[in-house]
Amino acid sequence: MNLSPKQIVNELDKYIIGQQEAKEAVAIALRNRYRRSMLTDAEREEITPKNIIMKGPTGVGKTEIARRLAKLVGAPFIKVEATKYTEVGYVGRDVESMIRDLVECSVRLVKEERFKKVTEKAGATVDAKLVKILATVRRVEKGETPDDIFEKNILEGLKKGYYDNETIEIEIVDNPKPMELVPGGAEISIGSIFGDMMPKKKKKRKLTVKEARRLMLDEEADKLIDKDSVNEEAIRRAEQEGIIFIDEIDKIAHKASNSGGQDVSREGVQRDILPIVEGSTVMTKYGAIRTDYILFIAAGAFHVSKVSDLIPELQGRFPILVELKSLTKKDFIEILTTPRNAITVQYATLLGVDGVELSFTEGAIEEIASIAEDMNATSEDIGARRLHTVVENLLEDVSFNADGTGKQVVVDKDFVVAKLGKDKKNKDLKKYIL
Repeated sequence: MNLSPKQIVNELDKYIIGQQEAKEAVAIALRNRYRRSMLTDAEREEITPKNIIMKGPTGVGKTEIARRLAKLVGAPFIKVEATKYTEVGYVGRDVESMIRDLVECSVRLVKEERFKKVTEKAGATVDAKLVKILATVRRVEKGETPDDIFEKNILEGLKKGYYDNETIEIEIVDNPKPMELVPGGAEISIGSIFGDMMPKKKKKRKLTVKEARRLMLDEEADKLIDKDSVNEEAIRRAEQEGIIFIDEIDKIAHKASNSGGQDVSREGVQRDILPIVEGSTVMTKYGAIRTDYILFIAAGAFHVSKVSDLIPELQGRFPILVELKSLTKKDFIEILTTPRNAITVQYATLLGVDGVELSFTEGAIEEIASIAEDMNATSEDIGARRLHTVVENLLEDVSFNADGTGKQVVVDKDFVVAKLGKDKKNKDLKKYIL
């Protein structure tokens, strides 16, 4: 998708409130991807992405910015926690696994695209098979004599969903689940060792027509997709368009004055991440992938440690530092009203299933925002996630008593104060308790 930085920020504004500096930084990084793709091969080789570090408390939008960015352009994207990796020589996840995970994500994206292209052709084949099965069922169980007109009627009924809940027996390929050699490590499938030397094992299953069609469609589409070209395209996309979001990077930083014990291991993880970010070649089951042009976005609260506590070499590979600010009452009001997926909209939609017509007044929104701000100030600052706690407590009785009979619930300021006013006072008093 060819979007200018301003257009990218406008798209992010639909879901994320504030944090303009961070949005502009990632928008420029994404646009530079497009600019680079327009260059010659020789010019492209010389230009690498400018990786970003986002510094800010939890719940202010760091992960959401990166996730929405990747979704916007359909790029392969994974989020990893820096704390789950261990230094080479220790039991646990090695840093190269993040690249393997990215390639898996890329393969899935390409497969989905190719699947959509062959769905029509595969669907016609599946429908023909299902018509034969349904016609056979009628001949055997109901004594009917199928002919061309009869099968045509079945096909029409099949397309309209008349047979969706009818149970049939089909044969599907039995693909054994791959086994992990080490927890979190490489996987191996016994069947794949012998490849196509042995015939594929099949098993019979009784399913509804709707479920059977889905499984058969996957099987037929898989036959029409060229796996080699999928893998080749997936590797290319992961290399040229991949985005890796490394969260909790502050947890592997340590002050220079500290030494020994856990800090040595933390520095070891940083040194293992360094060649991945600098550019190296990682072997995956789909082929070798270069990491030179993958965009890395790191994030952390940096409450205890500082960005400068990371090893200098790693800092140098993240030249752009953006600081995300704590959310204010004004931000909370916007979060509750502006985004397409606002929490107030989510709850109204959920309770609408049980016939409850839920609405919030401006006074209620303002009071909820005020309570969330106070709770973040007097206890742990968890950003916008605090709104989930507040709104869940506020609507607890409404959710519990919703019985499908249908009613209208208007949440106003008095409703909020009556339900949460006591909690707010208790939180305020904690400031004065030693």
